[in-house]
Amino acid sequence: MLIRKLFRTAWSYKAQFLSMILMITLGMGMFLGFNMEWKTIEVDTFKFFNQTNYADYRLYSEKGFTNEDSDKIAAIDSVKAATRYLSVNLDIKRHKTASNNKDDDSLSNNKTTSEKIKNKSLALDVSEDFNVSTFIVTDGEKYNENGDGFWLSDKFAAANNYKLGDSLSLEFQGVEITGEIVGLIKSGEHMICVADKNQMMPDYNTYGFAYISPKKLRAVLEEKIKSDFAEELKKSNVPEEFIDDSLTKLFVTDEMLDEAMDKAFAQVNLISDIKKDDLEKAINKKLNRTIMVTPKDDHVVYKESQGEAEEGKTMGSVLPVLFLAIAILTMVTTMHRIATKEKTQIGTLKALGFKNRRILRHYTSYGLFIGLSGTGLGIALGYGVCKLIMSENGMMGTYFDMPDWSAVIPEFCYPILIGTVLLLTLISFLSVRQQLKGTAADALRPYSPKKMRKIFFERFHFWDKLHFGTKWNIRDLSRHKSRSAMTLFGIIGCMVLMVGGLGMRDTMSGFLNLLDKDISNYTTKVNLVDNADFKKSKALCNELGGDWESISGISLDGDTVTLDIVHNPHALLNVIDEDNNRLKLSDEGVYLCLRLKDKADIGDKIKFSPYGSKKTYTVKVIGYNRSVMTESVTMSDKLAEKLGLDYSISSIYTDKKTSRIKSSDLISGKQNKAQLMETFNSFVQIMDSMVIILVAAAVILGVVVLYNLGIMSYVERSRELATLKVLGFRNRTIGKLLISQNIWLTVISVVIGLPAGVGVLQWLLTALAGEYEMKLMLGALTYSVSILLTFGVSLLVGLMVARKNKKIDMVEALKGAE
Repeated sequence: MLIRKLFRTAWSYKAQFLSMILMITLGMGMFLGFNMEWKTIEVDTFKFFNQTNYADYRLYSEKGFTNEDSDKIAAIDSVKAATRYLSVNLDIKRHKTASNNKDDDSLSNNKTTSEKIKNKSLALDVSEDFNVSTFIVTDGEKYNENGDGFWLSDKFAAANNYKLGDSLSLEFQGVEITGEIVGLIKSGEHMICVADKNQMMPDYNTYGFAYISPKKLRAVLEEKIKSDFAEELKKSNVPEEFIDDSLTKLFVTDEMLDEAMDKAFAQVNLISDIKKDDLEKAINKKLNRTIMVTPKDDHVVYKESQGEAEEGKTMGSVLPVLFLAIAILTMVTTMHRIATKEKTQIGTLKALGFKNRRILRHYTSYGLFIGLSGTGLGIALGYGVCKLIMSENGMMGTYFDMPDWSAVIPEFCYPILIGTVLLLTLISFLSVRQQLKGTAADALRPYSPKKMRKIFFERFHFWDKLHFGTKWNIRDLSRHKSRSAMTLFGIIGCMVLMVGGLGMRDTMSGFLNLLDKDISNYTTKVNLVDNADFKKSKALCNELGGDWESISGISLDGDTVTLDIVHNPHALLNVIDEDNNRLKLSDEGVYLCLRLKDKADIGDKIKFSPYGSKKTYTVKVIGYNRSVMTESVTMSDKLAEKLGLDYSISSIYTDKKTSRIKSSDLISGKQNKAQLMETFNSFVQIMDSMVIILVAAAVILGVVVLYNLGIMSYVERSRELATLKVLGFRNRTIGKLLISQNIWLTVISVVIGLPAGVGVLQWLLTALAGEYEMKLMLGALTYSVSILLTFGVSLLVGLMVARKNKKIDMVEALKGAE
């Protein structure tokens, strides 16, 4: 009998039951989805790093590392494995398909297609010991340290229609590296495949990665030495007919090749759980020189992946918790109102002989039913939200390149799932227990609203001058404080979500516009080889009519930061201040990025030491600048010259198109700014998807909360509304009373919700995007859309509730209190 009554009661209050299930589904789904997202990142990336022997530390030296250096480093206690490593960006010169052996360039019939092919580049990696910084093969041959082919990124291959057996030619300092694609791979070192710090998102259409064996690298360096020697012979007026491969090969010795290999391997990757300070001391002692030691926390792949996980934790601890809190609080209010409305039914059951325990168990099952239904649907929704973000074809699939995308639920979510169901059951239990007090006769008496005393405003003279509708609404809000508070809380939550989501989108768009228009005014960025000759680099810069910068690592108070030396007379690359205004670099001191602001005040002096040098330099801080990606100390080239710094040019920024820049031994790769901005647009697309989810969730939240509370308010006030109809008030007038109360609460919520949303956004911006040093930017459209959507939801729900006024049975409503 009571089971049938459960379903009848649920049908009678179907709007309330459905809204509570929806709220729990939404709250639990968003909570689980966002928390599953960061946990999935942690587990899947950690698994991938282990599979590919991802390095714990990377050592850098401009002089390079010999085999003896590598052996000494590997012999350090707690170092499990170490390898000399090379990673250099190279342009793809030619691609031949295995089927017809034709060049891609010859297949293109127009200039645009040809330029697109020429703009493709790869990060070419060599790991001397395949126990460190390796890859997994997804198709083709296994790695062979004596192999002669390329192991190519499978994503890059798919994006460019490269197949196993195709031939690739890369340009390396004037020498071609040619080989067959023998394997398709994924690598932990390139899980986030970006060319440099300026590229935010991978673009596999133009940039990927590949590995070759140490043996092939040695053969390439041999060709380089022979080519350089041939050039020297030509300069010495030796006839070209005498210069051939057999002649130049005679002058290539093993010692020369070993020296070239030592210079090429300017990096050592190692696996160790030793602390950075201890490792630096041990290395400096073993090698008797200062080496730049970078932990994996500072490597772009590990740093960004862990940053994504941390950002997910932050998101999971704020916005989804807000959803869940609103859902539970709504449950408290709604179950109390249902229990109050069921008071007569409870009295009837008591009169029929049902014991309190059985009645209590029956009504408590309502909360259990809602909890189980909402939680079950919430788990499905959470899994869907997680897979929408974390899957190979999802939002993060364009960012991460890894083989496993298994969704993982954090362990702490299980007790929260169980606890939420138990809490909802307890809420139902406590709501009904209050109605069981007294005898059956007491319970059969219908609910009577509590007597109202004069409210605070009635003491003033202006009260009598107020409109009837205003007085009625003020008294109603005072009588039902919990319902009013919940409505406010729901609308404020709706505003916070919309302002936060749309405002983050505005901020990112403003940041990209700043990057595109104010910071980066170049057409092509030309990357130079490590330790490029300074005079030749300046000559190339003058030839291209560009600006240049030098980027190197320095130690500042024991921390590794970037030293950025800028020469920008053509304003193709600009430095901006805290207010996003362009800075004209002074020669009197350095500029600290905003993340280093706590290191020194303006006018203070700081000391730094370049890695690879025992010298320490003292400079004055004369300002702060907004850094795009890195923690940096910025200075002019003239100040660097005064200090006597030894450095090389890293990049040249020019107005020339990529196709018009000739190949050179100095150039390691070229980046088209338009292509770079496209990668940022990909990031914006991911953000847009997140914003759509948040705004949609905010609208659903507002509709469900307001409708649920509106229906309960309508039920509570049915007798009052019937009385107004008896007194001659028309349906339209009564509807205006109901809608106006919603509008009042919406106005208050908007006034509170706007600054609250801005505050939450500022906090999220600092927590989620601190490495980009973005400035909070909110456009008029964000404010307008947030306010209009909130008022629109409020008005829509108000109209839906007001329409029910036409169906009030005045006799039944007024007779209920007899």
